[in-house]
Amino acid sequence: MLSPLVCRATYLRWACLVLGGALLMPYVMVGSMIGGLTGLSAASGDLLQPLVFLAVLPLVALTGLVLPVRALEVAAARSLLGAEIDPLPAEWASGRRSWGERRRTATWFTLHLGVGGVMAGLTLATVPFVVVAILLPVTGAPFDLWIVSTLRAVWWGGPLLGVVLLVALVYLIAGMGALLARSAPKLLGPSPAQRLALLEERVRRQAVRNGLARELHDSIGHALSVVTVQAGAAARVLDRDPVAVRAALGAIEESARAALEELDQVLGVLREQEDEPSTAPARTLADLSGLVHGTGAAAEVTGDLAAVPTEVSREVYRIAQESLTNALRHGTGPVRLALAVHDDHLELDVRNPAGRAPGRSGRGIGGMRERVTLLGGDFAAGPADGEWHVSLRLPLRP
Repeated sequence: MLSPLVCRATYLRWACLVLGGALLMPYVMVGSMIGGLTGLSAASGDLLQPLVFLAVLPLVALTGLVLPVRALEVAAARSLLGAEIDPLPAEWASGRRSWGERRRTATWFTLHLGVGGVMAGLTLATVPFVVVAILLPVTGAPFDLWIVSTLRAVWWGGPLLGVVLLVALVYLIAGMGALLARSAPKLLGPSPAQRLALLEERVRRQAVRNGLARELHDSIGHALSVVTVQAGAAARVLDRDPVAVRAALGAIEESARAALEELDQVLGVLREQEDEPSTAPARTLADLSGLVHGTGAAAEVTGDLAAVPTEVSREVYRIAQESLTNALRHGTGPVRLALAVHDDHLELDVRNPAGRAPGRSGRGIGGMRERVTLLGGDFAAGPADGEWHVSLRLPLRP
């Protein structure tokens, strides 16, 4: 109940309203000058100021519609009203404003200056009167006003009325400030269409980040698995089979070079400017032979790999890479890969003797399943007859 009287936000909002009144003063001065030159001041009498106030509001709205006042108003609303206004993207904030945004800014500017002008006027009228009323028993009536003379007859009436008026003014200020604080995000923040565009942009960026993470997991993980397996094989035959050692070292070198290339591509994507298209590393089935050679797997490929659409070819390559990586990590024997390209679909099957269970559950199987599902295919992975197998079937056309 008493919180508005002691709340810091009330007085900050009071300052914001007074700022609106100060910004309104040039308009009121011009309106009063025009009223004096046209003779309206003599005809209107005491109604001149309210009429001028109403007459200048369209000019205030026109100013908000044409001039770039949004930045100033956003800063004032955030710092003084405590309004939570979502920022616009830099390309929108610096670009040409739409008419919808201009109208919302003009509405806010008119509301701020209009309400602020009224509240500033009440402040200028009420605060001096409150001071006079509170000091009335001591100072007497400094001017001839009927209410002052009436209060003087009852010594406690002046201070009581002064306190009541001051409290009422504070509560009125708190209410008007809360109204502006609730209106600011709607009028100064992004429009519903802009919020939707922001959400779509965040989803797109998240999808790009997820794709890059998946590419790094597949490519770097595969390279490290090949390096580990080949280094272990070279160590076992180091003294008795130099040819095998050289082959293993060659596979390690090739895998490390390929991993560095893909890492450089991914880092290049991360460094790209916002206005440039973002693309993930694009290894396809054309690179399958090098992938198989580095792992020592037995491969059987039938059909025309060039007939596979680029998107499908890229995803199948990554699935084959992940399958071979898992086989190297967890398998105990030779790996067999079979790829068959047909007129309207392709089939991939990777098998190896089942080995030890992985120490922790990774994201490889889930990532492969996600890739296949997005392309409208069928995916299966699991143990069968002492082997671990990964198989998929993907359509080549929608």
